[in-house]
Amino acid sequence: MRDGNPNARNRRSFLKDSLVTGGAIAGATVLGAPKLFAQASPSTSAQSSIFASSERLTTSDVAILKFLAAAELIESDLWTQYAELGGIGNNPPIELDPNQGSELNPYQMALSNLDSDGPQYITSNTLDEVSHATFLDAYLVSKGEAPVNFDEFRTLQGSTATGSSNIGRLTNLMHLNVDTSWYVRYRSTTNPDFGATFPQAVTITNRSAIPVNNTDLHGTAAHLQVIANTAAFHFGYIEQGGSSLYQAMSQKVSSLEVLKITLGIGGDEIAHFLEWVDFAGNGVQATVAPVTDGGLTFPDFFNNPPLQPANLVQPSLIFPVPCEFISPNLPHCAVIRPSDDKFAGAVATIQSFTADGLFVGQTPHFLQLLNHLAQEADAATRQVLF
Repeated sequence: MRDGNPNARNRRSFLKDSLVTGGAIAGATVLGAPKLFAQASPSTSAQSSIFASSERLTTSDVAILKFLAAAELIESDLWTQYAELGGIGNNPPIELDPNQGSELNPYQMALSNLDSDGPQYITSNTLDEVSHATFLDAYLVSKGEAPVNFDEFRTLQGSTATGSSNIGRLTNLMHLNVDTSWYVRYRSTTNPDFGATFPQAVTITNRSAIPVNNTDLHGTAAHLQVIANTAAFHFGYIEQGGSSLYQAMSQKVSSLEVLKITLGIGGDEIAHFLEWVDFAGNGVQATVAPVTDGGLTFPDFFNNPPLQPANLVQPSLIFPVPCEFISPNLPHCAVIRPSDDKFAGAVATIQSFTADGLFVGQTPHFLQLLNHLAQEADAATRQVLF
């Protein structure tokens, strides 16, 4: 595919247009604040009161919301990178335009091998995460609190492949150590909250989940498929982490309105996760698998399962298997897990993101800030409000 393809330009323009559309709020809260935590002016607070109740937030609820806003800014950044190269852009779904398949770039084609709607799902997931970040910061402002702003840290070099906007990034998708143990965890009857540990379904170390440049983008079919499969397992990793994080934070909020927010956004994270469970599984069965490139192999989990018993990696088990919950003496229950701070809380999330390689190249100051926000969120306690 030639770099000058007009359809590629349409896809590239989509997220830029979407972010501009949301600028009425985001510009005041996420993008426009000159400081990391911009001070909300009295006039801003007064104007924002029409959007939310007058209930004051507890210090703990503010800490939780600020960390969740930070997490959503991180997710928005990484998903935007995926969407620029792998999303559908402003083109119609492939069901409405079957000829679109011939216009997809090689990365989109590899993702479409896992599900023909894959590019659409990527774009939808991206817009969801941007909406989460924009809403959380706007809500904080409506309560007279400062929003979270990471603009000064958008300095990382992303992909230079055709389709990328080639702007500064918060996250790095080109040196990932993808934790694939989630794939095994959700097929197991044990629960990390009770001390259970899980092996990797596939060992993915220092790999890129997006084409780094045009040479990458126009590599062999196997090369692009391994990049796409790496992305698929990374999608699941990110969204299962969000699902658990919102579970952990919801247990500590004080305000019913804040609980409504954490349950509402957390439910959307779970919806994302379940799609990517299925998506990743399609990369480890015929006709996509087995596939190998650069020393990384995605085997056919049905015919050559890497773990025993084979059901621990069975691709068709896309829903959480019932597991230990609350007490080992109670019947097993199908749930999101983990949900305790030790494994699902804010500090655990940042530790996991760091080990994942998302912050390769970021400044120590950024990591210190994230850890400070995480520690404050984990220290939050539920208070009875009268």
